[in-house]
Amino acid sequence: MAYLVHTAHPQFVSLWLSAVGWVLTAVTLGLIQWRVWQVADLTFITSGVAWVGIWRVCFYSHTLVTSEFRVMYCQNMALSDAFTPPEVATAQVLTLIGLFVGFCGNAAAVYALRNIYFGLEKQTPIRCAFAVAGTLCLLSAVCFLIPLLWNLNSVVTNQTIAFPSNFHMPPAPVTQNAGAGIGVGIIGSFMMIVSGVIFIFYRFPVKVGPRVEPPCPEARHFDGSSVGTLSPGSVGHGRDSLNNSQARDNPAFRSDEHL
Repeated sequence: MAYLVHTAHPQFVSLWLSAVGWVLTAVTLGLIQWRVWQVADLTFITSGVAWVGIWRVCFYSHTLVTSEFRVMYCQNMALSDAFTPPEVATAQVLTLIGLFVGFCGNAAAVYALRNIYFGLEKQTPIRCAFAVAGTLCLLSAVCFLIPLLWNLNSVVTNQTIAFPSNFHMPPAPVTQNAGAGIGVGIIGSFMMIVSGVIFIFYRFPVKVGPRVEPPCPEARHFDGSSVGTLSPGSVGHGRDSLNNSQARDNPAFRSDEHL
């Protein structure tokens, strides 16, 4: 198994970025401050400010109080309600899908980093896991950005909602502003986009081939002829030739023996 930890430092940072972004997108689901209405009639809305979220509408009141709240009156908005605007209905569906998809994307990133930091014999699952994680993070961000930008456009154009009478909301606000829910959701979505892109662009290090040593240059005589390299066989053959040349009979010694 090749050492791959040094190749995944950006992806490790992206996991934290994606986790924080996913938490922010989860928080935006529960915030009621998606659209902030400024109203002129203070009969029921004592503070003059009403918050329109994707699940309910709330405002402070001294005359109307919901049982689970002390000084706040809230009414829920369901997907099946006829008065629910399309941007709110879309947000109720896509944000839940995006939350689940973002969780799966973070889980895939954790799986890929686990294989890198704890070792895995096959490298293919690591690359595929990062690709899946990046794709899911981008898809989650898109699921959040569509309703967020749609509701932001409704705020900018000052579009109203025809609430029923039991909501005690005016037909139209004097002015309306984008609340913290939209801002938090957009920030979390962009964090998911950045982390998703980094996950997708993960690459394995380039493999370096074995080093090839250059051949030894041949030795040459002063006249330019090649000497070559010595092998054990040539060394042994040279020794035998030397022994044969040294073991030849001396004619002078043989002539002395005949005297």
